[in-house]
Amino acid sequence: MNGPVAPAASPDSPARSARRRGAREALGSVLLAPPRALAFFGLSLAGLVLLVVAIGPVVLAVSGLWHVIQDISGQGLGGQDGQDLLNALVGLACCRFVLPTALIVVRWLASLTRRLAGRWCAVAIREAYAPEPVSAATARGSSEGLLDLILRGHGRITYRQRITWLLNDRATWKDLLWLAVSVIAGPVLLIAPIGLMVGGMAAFLAVNLNGFDRTSGAVLVVVGVAAAPWLLRAYVGLARLVLAPSESAALEQRVAYLAQTRQESLDTGAAELRRIERDLHDGAQARLVAMGLTLDAAGRLIDTDPAAARSLLIEARDASAKALAELRDLVRGVHPPVLADRGLADAVRALALDSPARARVTGSLDGRPPAPVESAAYFAVSELLANVFKHAAARSADIDLRHSLGALRITVRDDGDGGADPGRGTGLRGVERRIAAFDGVLAISSPVGGPTVITMEIPCDLS
Repeated sequence: MNGPVAPAASPDSPARSARRRGAREALGSVLLAPPRALAFFGLSLAGLVLLVVAIGPVVLAVSGLWHVIQDISGQGLGGQDGQDLLNALVGLACCRFVLPTALIVVRWLASLTRRLAGRWCAVAIREAYAPEPVSAATARGSSEGLLDLILRGHGRITYRQRITWLLNDRATWKDLLWLAVSVIAGPVLLIAPIGLMVGGMAAFLAVNLNGFDRTSGAVLVVVGVAAAPWLLRAYVGLARLVLAPSESAALEQRVAYLAQTRQESLDTGAAELRRIERDLHDGAQARLVAMGLTLDAAGRLIDTDPAAARSLLIEARDASAKALAELRDLVRGVHPPVLADRGLADAVRALALDSPARARVTGSLDGRPPAPVESAAYFAVSELLANVFKHAAARSADIDLRHSLGALRITVRDDGDGGADPGRGTGLRGVERRIAAFDGVLAISSPVGGPTVITMEIPCDLS
């Protein structure tokens, strides 16, 4: 007797959808490789200009001073000696006014290369820049605008402090080295496949041009298209080899980061304790004191005026109900019962149900993160949802929860106005500080006009 026949796989099965998605991503990486290569080549050309701007004044000043010293030690200054002195003065003036700004622009260009490498080729290149020597300076990331980087610190640190900070930083010399390497590697790794495609197209469209035929032209186009993604990844790998910080620099950066996040966590905890104390003092405690006075008055009136005593007892009962509600709200703000009982995924779904507009939760977790991580992630999502419907004028939001590669990953996407900026006081800095205590990172993509996509990643294991 034949057994039951297994149903055929659905055309929209998860495996087939994953294969289609992978094929689309692979095709997209091939098609986007040439324009991305051109973008990186444009950065390498900009780096060549910056090298000339940064190193040219130094070479001019050293060369001019060397010739002036030689001439003075010989026969004195002459006509050509005056030109050498002028060259030395011009070089020194450029070093004074141009060199710091040029080095900051070099840093910005290298940071842009790192970001594009991570976004386009999924190659993470860490940064390990020395902090700016400014007392009581607010730590800011490398995602600042170019104008902010150039103008930051004017009037707060001297020229000597600024140039010492830049030149003593090993990352500055790595950035300069990368600009020199990219000028050499760019034409080979970035322009060669594009040249093959352009030459192949020309040979394909013009028969027998320089001895080529249509077949040769088609072969050149195919070779160029196929080689572009590989050569682009090779270029980005070379960038990682040059720009990545050394182990000692990465360790120093790590220690400084942990010290900063530890202090911020202590400050946040102290502020939270003060908030709880204030809420207890102004809310439930005040109601309990008033309820005690009401009960005392009712006790004195219960024999002489039972009706008034009953009214006071009803008032005390209402006050106790309000005090209990305030205590529950306070406990919910410290650690929600749904989070303790059901876990992060269900607690986030409860947040979505309570949101003023449509919020959908996708994804799942196979276990529970550690309690501190779970609490931090919950309140971070709560803050992000509040921002979505309060500041972004969004009509809907999507929340995705996943755990992969040893990290909890939460993505919040909305259809609002965009333009989210941690520096504008919309609560994003608080979210960043909250998850930074667990070595978490916050990535924000929010162009003007939307959509806004905010991703949190917190390293942790699930129980």
